[in-house]
This record gives sequence, C-alpha cells and structure tokens, in this order.
Amino acid sequence: MAEDKKVAAEFRELWPTTLLVDRLPGADNANIVLTEMIEDLDSRSQDMTTEYLSGNFFDISHPAVSWLKECVDVSTQQYARNAGIDYDMDWHVQAWPNVNRFGDYHNLHNHPHSWLSGTYYVQVPSGEPKVKGRSDLNPGAISFFDPRAQANMLAVKGDGQVEAEHRVIPEPGMILIWPAFVHHLVHPNLFEDVRISISFNVVLNWRDEYIP
Repeated sequence: MAEDKKVAAEFRELWPTTLLVDRLPGADNANIVLTEMIEDLDSRSQDMTTEYLSGNFFDISHPAVSWLKECVDVSTQQYARNAGIDYDMDWHVQAWPNVNRFGDYHNLHNHPHSWLSGTYYVQVPSGEPKVKGRSDLNPGAISFFDPRAQANMLAVKGDGQVEAEHRVIPEPGMILIWPAFVHHLVHPNLFEDVRISISFNVVLNWRDEYIP
C-alpha cells in the first residue's frame, strides 16, 4: 500500500480590510496654501464641516486643489492595483474640508453610496493637549473598526483578531484611504489650535465591467 504523501496545510487570509496610509510629496508647501483657503471658506460659512453635500471642494479652480485631486486619483489607483484590480476604472471624487476646533469630533459613521473614502490632513495640532487627566484620551486620532461585528469575542492572546479597533495618529501631509463601508470616528480635538483636513469619497461611475 502506497504511503500517503503529507501535504502542507494551506492558510488563506479571507476578507481583508485594506487601509492605505501615505504621505504626499509636496505637502508642506501645498498645506500652507490650503490652510489659508479653507480658513477663508470657513469664515464665510455657517457650518462648513457638516454641510459636506453643499458643494465639492475639488471643483475649485486652484493649483493647490488640483494638486490634491491628482494625488487622490493616484492613491486611488494604487489602492485598486493593490486589491488586484488590473483593469481601468472610472470614478469621481467628492471632497469637503473639515475645521475641527477645541472639543470638535466626529461620531461613529461610514459613507454610504461610495466605493472608497479618505482623508487628507492639512494641519494637525501638536504638543500638549489643553485637557489632561485620563490616560485613554486620544486627541485628534481617527479610529477604524472591524466591519465583522464582534469578530474578536473568541480571540485569545496573540490572535490577530483581538483588536477590533485600529487607531491612526494623523500628521500633516498624510492621506488615508479605506473601504467606504468601514465604520470610523474622529476623537475630540483637545488642542488650542484647529485641526484641518479634507475628506473625500471615491464614487464609481458604473460600468458593466465592474460586475464580478
């Protein structure tokens, strides 16, 4: 009787959630201009940060805005290639600026009707926060949560499923892109200085080629 050959076990990583983290070239100079532009828009708006559907920041004709839009398109292409998408895609990007003053935050949410979502950081406060005391404060951080509800309930020490939250401490010039269905929140700004970012949604212009 022939001896059975031992076959090595196969381990498959299923259903990954990918987060792109990058720092854009030329950000230092662009951020100076973008800060002035967004602060001017904010001074003329009642509540610019929450009225994100009232317009598209990327429709503004300005070199700094065009630079950022091109960078978002490049990062989106990188995200698609990393996901194994090897065909051309067609999308449009809807963007809006956020100005977070002391105490401002964003509740847990996701972005329906979009393929990807992202944020670019223009100005991020640094140093010591105005409020101290509790050790679990994460001023200015953004947290992402495992879309598989309660997937960590039976995790044990050393298991990669233990942490249901992934936290990022933003820096000026940083861009983040993630699947739009992922729930996330922004922790309160506890600094005197404002935090300025530009959020965006990548919305696919539908083609039949996208059907699996």
